[in-house]
Amino acid sequence: MNLPADTRQYTMTPMERVLTAMDHKEPDRVPFFLLLTTHGAREMKMSIRDYFSNGETVAEAQLRMQAKYRHDCLFAFFHAPMEIAAWGGDIVYFDNGPPNSGKPFIDKPAIQIPRLKPPDIDSAAGLLEVLKTTRILTEKAAGDIPVMGVVISPFSLPVMQMGFSAYIELLCREPSLFWELMEINEAFCVDWANAQIAEGATAICYFDPVASPTIIPRSLYLETGHIVASRTISRINGPTATHLASGATLQVADDIAQTGTGGIGVSAAEDLGALKRTCKGRLTVIGNLNGLEMVRWSREDALSAVRNAIAEAASGGGFILADNHGDIPWQVPETVLSAVSEAVHRHGSYPIQR
Repeated sequence: MNLPADTRQYTMTPMERVLTAMDHKEPDRVPFFLLLTTHGAREMKMSIRDYFSNGETVAEAQLRMQAKYRHDCLFAFFHAPMEIAAWGGDIVYFDNGPPNSGKPFIDKPAIQIPRLKPPDIDSAAGLLEVLKTTRILTEKAAGDIPVMGVVISPFSLPVMQMGFSAYIELLCREPSLFWELMEINEAFCVDWANAQIAEGATAICYFDPVASPTIIPRSLYLETGHIVASRTISRINGPTATHLASGATLQVADDIAQTGTGGIGVSAAEDLGALKRTCKGRLTVIGNLNGLEMVRWSREDALSAVRNAIAEAASGGGFILADNHGDIPWQVPETVLSAVSEAVHRHGSYPIQR
């Protein structure tokens, strides 16, 4: 990428802006991602269930919202249970929030896991709609806007496959079955990530909330999920960013850097400045606006939160402003999203004024 030496005199495309930040250099302004999923249904004046049934509709909504809020990515992600449906599980839809997975389909692990096979991407109708969205967004972006794909990590997917408590029991007490399930899940995750890359996704967000010390001790993560992440990420044919979905990150940031990922989605509950110092030169920090609090923010709250985050983490590059969870809640009003955008465009130009 050949850019002028002084980027302050050059208005970058979103792609250039994000790549510069991820190279731990300062672009023209702080890049920011509004990771909007269910908001697309509101944009298209549709129910959430109908909205997610058509990849063309999701692509159109993403393009409209990127133009409206002037942020720096297109988000091809639908919802996590779309992966569960590929395994034969159920999706439960809601009128005012993201879909959830239905009853876990693994309820007899000792019998079912040895018989389990990774789903065929080409036979999963929902995943094919996601690939359609990815393909359309890639064509429309024409290399100027990053298109973000998503996979649920092999290590975190079992929470939906078998339920949280049953999975923790497996993880802690049935190592042989655990590693057998990981091998199956890794094969699916790699295939699913690479299918999205093949359709043009710029990068893959590797959602791995169980890796957070909010969920399990770091020592257990190092013995399990860290190994899984290192094996899986090395087989994905494109860059990745790891997201712990609002879980604590600081304690495992060094470990996550060793998996080969390029970025880390960080918690709103932690010191953003400390996270930036820990990750400097190794991981791009992505976050950390509190998505739940955004529901009740005023315009002034949004402006203040954005200014503070920029002041804490933007200097030197290596920072992308986003929410802390990787999916902004349906209840966050458009006025707040607009205020976040306004604040970044007003206060995010480099060099940062503290």
